[in-house]
Amino acid sequence: MSLLDRYVFKEWLVGFALTLGVIVGILILQNMYDTLPDLLSQKAGFQKIVFYYALALPTYLPAILPIAFLVSLLFSLGSLHRNNEIIAMRATGASLFRISRSLWGAGLFLSALLFYLTASVVPKAVEQSRTFFDNLEFAAAESQKDSKDVGLIYNLGFDNRKDGRLWFMNRFSERAWLGLGVNVHTRDQDGMETSRISAKEAYFDDTLGHWVFLDGRELMLDSETGDPLRTLPFKEKTFEDFGEDPSLMLALHKKPKELSLFELRRIVETVPPSENPKVHAYLVRYLSLLAVPFSCLVVVGIAVPFAVSGVRTNPMIGVSKCMGFFLLFYVLIIVTTIMGEQRMVPALLAAWLPNIIMLGLSVQLFRKAR
Repeated sequence: MSLLDRYVFKEWLVGFALTLGVIVGILILQNMYDTLPDLLSQKAGFQKIVFYYALALPTYLPAILPIAFLVSLLFSLGSLHRNNEIIAMRATGASLFRISRSLWGAGLFLSALLFYLTASVVPKAVEQSRTFFDNLEFAAAESQKDSKDVGLIYNLGFDNRKDGRLWFMNRFSERAWLGLGVNVHTRDQDGMETSRISAKEAYFDDTLGHWVFLDGRELMLDSETGDPLRTLPFKEKTFEDFGEDPSLMLALHKKPKELSLFELRRIVETVPPSENPKVHAYLVRYLSLLAVPFSCLVVVGIAVPFAVSGVRTNPMIGVSKCMGFFLLFYVLIIVTTIMGEQRMVPALLAAWLPNIIMLGLSVQLFRKAR
């Protein structure tokens, strides 16, 4: 790294550290405003509160790193531009890319770091913080008299088209991990129902990986006519072929934005979008999360040309234009996501199209700024 690279990088790094600290602090305060009263009402101690926010902190990074990177670039490059240092650098024959080379390296590093966090750290943090908060709610509810409905999910259904089983539960207890009023319809390859299981309760054996039904009956049907053939009542019966995980069923009843990358990947792998159109939205969200880290490169391409352009007396003109392009970037993300969920464009294209468009615009901006 040359002296010029080190100088530009140092100017940026100081601004980035300050910006990131301020944004993280603001987000933590906002989260505390939303969740701290709930934590206190659930009688969470100081250590539990600190532990919860420590778990939640990594979940902010994918959203705030690109913004902190953009603000720090505008701040540091704008300062160099106001002091005529950019002009002095270009007077030596250095191109705009040569001046910003260290910043491109920083953007590439942040993209790699963000991709690692998104693929490994953030999903665990999302799941653990959600589980931690839910457990606090369950524990607080248990101390109250009217706690029978706490942790109950009503009308839980799951269509396992691969194995030909349609599940429906009147209620499912997240606290006891128990299904109540469970009905399972088994179908053949032609979609004709061959059997129906109705049970008062059912639970999933995590160790053996199958379901156990309690106090129910199994109705055998004629696959051609649908007429009942015989009924087999039981007090307890194990179905070793029934390997549907209830956590997957619960995930499908949450919005894609509420799920971690691991949960989204599991849904897409277990329930192919071609078999269930509802899963297409989860696929778009999954691919979008993998594409988000590379927005740091888009930030460099947008910020550098605008930060060093414009008149010295009014640097806010370039900053305003840059923020406008960054807003356009997020509008593109929203539009392509909607188009992907509606299956107007392929999911992969919906996830990567905003990055491709903005990087193409960045190339044009660099050419004009020469």
